[in-house]
Amino acid sequence: MVSEDSLSRVNGTLVWYWAICKRQVWLMARQITPSHDDDNLRIGRTLHEEAYGRDRKEVRVENLALDLMRTPEGDVVVGEVKKSSRYAESARLQLTYYLYRLQKLGVTAKGRLHFPLERRTEEVVLDEAAAERMAEVEKEIAALVAKEDPVPAVWCKWCRKCAYRELCWA
Repeated sequence: MVSEDSLSRVNGTLVWYWAICKRQVWLMARQITPSHDDDNLRIGRTLHEEAYGRDRKEVRVENLALDLMRTPEGDVVVGEVKKSSRYAESARLQLTYYLYRLQKLGVTAKGRLHFPLERRTEEVVLDEAAAERMAEVEKEIAALVAKEDPVPAVWCKWCRKCAYRELCWA
């Protein structure tokens, strides 16, 4: 059984990490942050600060931090800015989670992934199947967060450029 406290700690960043590495979820949930000197993180921070300057930046809703929020023609559009489409699947899950949580709060929104360096966007919608999947992902993340010990490090294709690599593989 997953506790309400564990569920309340789930956020978009943990969903992003869940799609890439379960160990990162456990570490991030405990505020064990990756190296701030990591080049990939630096580029991501710069994009977050400078891309789409006319749009509203980081909007907070409960424990969610939404990168962009526009309301053209009355629609709520939540955006997520990413450096590269290389992590598109995890980015889709993160944005779908935002839409899922907003829907639970009574807000119907559309999602848009932005890849400014590639000059492209991708629409993300929350349908019934996606909502069911997000409920399961949320429970899995809450269970990981509740564990006393970290998930063992498991090498994957993302490890080579991971900001946590020294923590896992030093």
